[in-house]
Amino acid sequence: MERRWHFDWRLLVFSGFFLPLLLSLGVWQLNRAGEKETLLQAWQQQATDTSWPELIAGDAQPGLPVSLTGFYGEQTWLLDNRTRDGVPGYEVLTVFRPLEGPAVVINRGWVQGARTRDTLPEIDTPNALFTLKGRLAEYPEPPVLADTKSAARTWPRRVQALSKADVAVFVDEPAPITVMLADPQQPGAYRADRVPDVMGPQTHYGYAVQWFALAGVLTILTVVASYRRSET
Repeated sequence: MERRWHFDWRLLVFSGFFLPLLLSLGVWQLNRAGEKETLLQAWQQQATDTSWPELIAGDAQPGLPVSLTGFYGEQTWLLDNRTRDGVPGYEVLTVFRPLEGPAVVINRGWVQGARTRDTLPEIDTPNALFTLKGRLAEYPEPPVLADTKSAARTWPRRVQALSKADVAVFVDEPAPITVMLADPQQPGAYRADRVPDVMGPQTHYGYAVQWFALAGVLTILTVVASYRRSET
């Protein structure tokens, strides 16, 4: 019996919805793989002699190593809901004022929280002039921000997120990116042992292949199911 094309709007609607979705997921994973490759390349770079103003004026990518000479400011935020080894705590974010270039927020690492939410941990900030080493990092703000402003009038202040706009309330024209201390031996550091995401680009490439394969299977099944035997 001869097979002929039969129009089935339900099948076409189903395929028309899921095929673009699968393709977009595959493209998204390819983009994520590219971002991870850029990040890993930045983490593998060694510190350069580029000055802080030149680095900020250029393409300041997260992960790039940086060395800054200056002193800490008085503004410190405690980034809430950060756990290490199952223990609740905060990440300590303090303004740093380099001798040249814009002020920048330094992520000084993790500190354990107090027993009650009413009490904040005591933060010791050195006031000397020194040089610290770290890596560029994005501001800790989620894609959708609620009201994260702290009602406290003293420092440090607990926040759920921190954006450049929040910092600009207290600091004139802060840097568009933050700095994460390289290790616990840096001046003013707490538990500064964060590492880049362990999921490498190859994992994202693998996911992309899976999504594109599913898109191919869906296309083949749609075509096969549309050709039916016709009775003569």
